[in-house]
Amino acid sequence: MRFRRRGGSIRDQLTWRAFTIAKLLKSNDRAYSDKPLRIIGADGEQLGVMKLAAACQAAQNAHLDLVLVSENSNPPVCRIMDFGKLLYEQKKKLKEQKKNQQAQKVKEIKFRLHIDTHDYEVKLNHAKEFLGEGNKLRVTITFKGRELSHPEMGFELVTRITEDLAEIAVVDAPAKLLGKNINMSFNPKG
Repeated sequence: MRFRRRGGSIRDQLTWRAFTIAKLLKSNDRAYSDKPLRIIGADGEQLGVMKLAAACQAAQNAHLDLVLVSENSNPPVCRIMDFGKLLYEQKKKLKEQKKNQQAQKVKEIKFRLHIDTHDYEVKLNHAKEFLGEGNKLRVTITFKGRELSHPEMGFELVTRITEDLAEIAVVDAPAKLLGKNINMSFNPKG
């Protein structure tokens, strides 16, 4: 979500990612010099369809800029407005949207197969805290040595964790045995 320069200066063209939001037209713009343009005035009234030179003159008389708003319509739509103000408002709007977005973090808690009850409760409390903050949670159960010959014990631990977190979390990805680990992930409810 940032502004990119695409031909000319940033003042000439306002782009967001790959598409153009608005483009400043000048009287020597060859692409639109012979095409008729639909012009909207500064206060929103329709000025009609006119050539680029007449539209630029109308914008100059109003001490404003001629901005191409809709390039794909027939005829293309231009608006007489302050392009600098449009740039400022768009940047401000994008900053506001970026501020309101919150990236969801993934927190991970690792369990061993033979875990003591107190250690289990501490890790479970951390998991509840992470989910309460709105983060995703990845639970990993690690096997060592001969423990891998009893994966059913790991899946019993997984069901115990799932039951304990059922009131505040939803299972996002079910438990899978991958190598020496059982992985599973949770999303916070609501």
